[in-house]
Amino acid sequence: MTGLRWGILATGGIAHAFTSDLRTAGLDVAAVGSRSTDSARAFADQYGIPRAHGSYDDLIADPDVDIIYIATPHSHHLEPAVAALEAGKHVLIEKPVTLDADEATAIRDVAAGHGLLAMEAMWTRYLPHMVRIRELVRAGTLGDIRAVSADHTQRAPLDPAHRMNALELGGGALLDLGIYPVSFAWDVLGAPVEVRALGRLGDTGADTEVAIALTHASGAVSSLLTSSRAVGPNTAQVIGSEARIEIDRVWYTPTSFRLIAPDGTVLEEYRSEVDGRGMQYQALAAEQIVAEGRTDSDLLGFEESIAIMGTLDEVRAQVGVTYPKER
Repeated sequence: MTGLRWGILATGGIAHAFTSDLRTAGLDVAAVGSRSTDSARAFADQYGIPRAHGSYDDLIADPDVDIIYIATPHSHHLEPAVAALEAGKHVLIEKPVTLDADEATAIRDVAAGHGLLAMEAMWTRYLPHMVRIRELVRAGTLGDIRAVSADHTQRAPLDPAHRMNALELGGGALLDLGIYPVSFAWDVLGAPVEVRALGRLGDTGADTEVAIALTHASGAVSSLLTSSRAVGPNTAQVIGSEARIEIDRVWYTPTSFRLIAPDGTVLEEYRSEVDGRGMQYQALAAEQIVAEGRTDSDLLGFEESIAIMGTLDEVRAQVGVTYPKER
């Protein structure tokens, strides 16, 4: 533990999952902030957090907080992230990092101006099984990578006001769920050189299904699917000329995978052994980055987060999703 004191901004479901894993890892959670004093106090009591603030501003101003986890909906990441950075706090921002690439660029500029860490909380990148997959890919074990496929599909509530359906909250399957397979394709194959997307929109105008095809500089292709109305296999594959990797359900959480030769021989089988949900690995990485005097992640640099948002912007444009602030 490097001694960073964490502040949790917002008290929704993802904040609970993250804070629970921080406690599992023995990290220092110093304060929580909510728009409701009662909510902040209840959250603090549940996790043994010393200070509960009844506003985000009070949390950001807390002198005993070094780094803030931004757990609001992605439509509301920009303002608190910028405020925290301007107050001298590092920020770990829940994925997707913002609503669009322009907002992500604004955060990058403020972080750079203050010499602070701004990092997207794409926790999947930091999980042990993904670390091993990255090792296999970079060692050339799979040969020439030809294709990546992945889905993130869930059944979300149908309530039009739910964050998955409300355009004013950045609703839609793409940004909330599709960010996972898109980021995975970037991780394995790098930036796409061509983006094609088809989708279906719900009654609110938010996307409910999106199919994405990416072509990468190597010539490899990615086939990605997301849905907020139906549950698919939630598996992923990396297919190479000499071997393939099959990642089991649920591929973006701690799980198992197999390295398989073209003749079907299983060359390696990996099974995750992780305490909690596994969100602590990104927090440990953030602490290590700061301890080393760096201001960017080596697994997901902020420039890459901005570029991934650019890919999502292009997908939204092709599918026909526009958020109120863009009109």
